[in-house]
Amino acid sequence: MKRDHINAMNAPQPSGGYSQAVSIENFGRLLFVSGQIPMTSDDAVPEGFTAQARQVWLNVDAQLKAAGMSKTDVVKVTTYLADRQHVVENREIRKEYLGALAPAMTVVITGIFDSAWLLEVEVVAAQ
Repeated sequence: MKRDHINAMNAPQPSGGYSQAVSIENFGRLLFVSGQIPMTSDDAVPEGFTAQARQVWLNVDAQLKAAGMSKTDVVKVTTYLADRQHVVENREIRKEYLGALAPAMTVVITGIFDSAWLLEVEVVAAQ
């Protein structure tokens, strides 16, 4: 698969570990991962944003692995935050998981389905 990160010079430059656009060619499969919530497999919701964000990325990782993929296949991330006060912490935890990867990204501040959840993350992956 060929992946290109596109950041037009005549538009705002990305900050925080993402690309303005990602082009993929010669891929064989796309995986659309539904919004992953901060809940463990035994239905526990961790306390606090940091623990919830780490749980969400563990859940994303589990879905990717179940499909025979990994985080290196992620090309798009959409994050829904319950409160903008978590923007910086969200970026830091996302970077812990993604490292140097720079997928296309959107962050939306919105109401979340369950008021106990502080975020939800969906991804698109390609191989």
